[in-house]
Amino acid sequence: MSEELAAGPKESPPAPRPGPREVWKKGGRLLSVLLTVNALLLACTLISGGAFNKVAVYDTDVFALLTTMMLLAALWILFYLLRTARCPDAVPYRDAHAGPVWLRGGLVLFGVCTLVMDVFKTGYYSSFFECQSAIKILYPLIQAVFVIVQTYFLWVSAKDCVHIHLDLTRCGLMFTLTTNLAIWMAAVVDESVHQAHSYSSSHSNASHTRLAPDPERASSPVGGDACSCNTALCQIFQQGYFYLYPFNIEYSLFASTMLYVMWKNVGRLLAPSHGHSHVLSRFSLFRETFFVGPTLGLMLFVVGLAVFIIYEVQVSAEGGQTQQALLIYYTFNIVCLGLMTLVSLSGSIIYRFDRRAMDHHKNPTRTLDVALLMGAALGQYAISYYSIVAVVVGMPKDLLGGLNLAHALLLIAQHTFQNVFIIESLHRGPPGAEPQDTPPKEPCHGLTFANVGALHTLPACPPTPSLVGSSSEGPQEVAAIILAPRGHWRRRCLRDISLFLLPCNVILWIMPAFGARPHFSNPVEVNFYGYALWAAIVNVCLPFGIFYRMHAVSSLLEVYVLS
Repeated sequence: MSEELAAGPKESPPAPRPGPREVWKKGGRLLSVLLTVNALLLACTLISGGAFNKVAVYDTDVFALLTTMMLLAALWILFYLLRTARCPDAVPYRDAHAGPVWLRGGLVLFGVCTLVMDVFKTGYYSSFFECQSAIKILYPLIQAVFVIVQTYFLWVSAKDCVHIHLDLTRCGLMFTLTTNLAIWMAAVVDESVHQAHSYSSSHSNASHTRLAPDPERASSPVGGDACSCNTALCQIFQQGYFYLYPFNIEYSLFASTMLYVMWKNVGRLLAPSHGHSHVLSRFSLFRETFFVGPTLGLMLFVVGLAVFIIYEVQVSAEGGQTQQALLIYYTFNIVCLGLMTLVSLSGSIIYRFDRRAMDHHKNPTRTLDVALLMGAALGQYAISYYSIVAVVVGMPKDLLGGLNLAHALLLIAQHTFQNVFIIESLHRGPPGAEPQDTPPKEPCHGLTFANVGALHTLPACPPTPSLVGSSSEGPQEVAAIILAPRGHWRRRCLRDISLFLLPCNVILWIMPAFGARPHFSNPVEVNFYGYALWAAIVNVCLPFGIFYRMHAVSSLLEVYVLS
């Protein structure tokens, strides 16, 4: 009794420490969120205003704002790195689930492509330096520095649970997140204006976006429309950085998700047992698979690339081959989406027979993944429902209308079933984490164990002796030997499913990200809603659908590891 009383005070002092941090956590988060909302609204106002001709907001104003934000964010990142390096107790915990290697690898890949885009953009604006503002040439250079600093910061600090300068760290992380969202929005608007300009040039259709030079802006020496890109090198630079915009867009979104997880982990206390990660020590891409899923997925990926090239060539041709291109495009997408829907549904059915324990631990990374999957899918849901209404009410009685309707319905089904499969996979424990049954009330006779503690790992008493004699294996090895054959086929099926869905999502990301816009080539929606309304719907919702595909790829990689 005296020993218990003596042990009590030794364990009690650390317990009250999280109290004040929990009280001030909400206040610090509220302050950082308010800073983010105000900065993001200012950026949205300037970026959206700069996309219209009749608004007196110039692109130089947008560049100046983004350059200032990137400089401030880069300075804060350098301060964070120096401060945490000098203070040994700054990061007492690291979240094993945050910043997985495939997410950081994707960030580095998109960051390198963004640097190449900045080189092309610098060359483009330098081609007519005489009539350009200096901020247009300075902007891609500052962005390159920002990308390098931020990529290094997220590579080394994505798992940090910081415990110094809590409010300043939260505000800095959210301001950096806002900077990435502003860059993403500027890139999306610029790409949408470019796509609308291409459509207007080929169809001679007016729109509210900046498609033609404004007389007042053309007279300005800093207006971008007053400069012409006539040389071959300038046109190469221009086309190059427009084709690299998807990588810049994905880089900004990847960085934003990692920054949000870091923001959630500021001041977080982790138990010692939380340090384990789901990443397997011996990782092999095609280990324990039937090879059917990855083979079929790679075949669809190659066929999709061919369909995408044919679609772009035929739509750009002047011979009126748009309808044939749309038929090929819709046919491939219907087949691909149909197979993805069936495979995702079969994965959910397999989980009905899976006895692995559910992971109920607090995990900001998983919570964010689920929220982004559900939220990003809303963009494609909106476009699909608008298309369904246009086809059903407009009643186009032709093959193209039927394919358009089937494509829209399959998009809704595929997003739904794939989200169910991924979310259920993310909430499963690692292989071997099976729910513990109640131990047998009576000891099992006929078995001899070197380690008596391994007895409770057995699911039930075997009818006949199967393990006789001493064994050097511990309880985990014994349980693995017994449980592995029963769940082996399920693991292989789940790995095949994830490796099939992964290349399918990649090709469905490539098509819209690099210029495939059947929404404008197909006249059904344009004639039903009008070009101005339909362009607004597509330009707002499609970027979320594109982001959904790449985020699904990241989640499917984690599903593969967890399987």
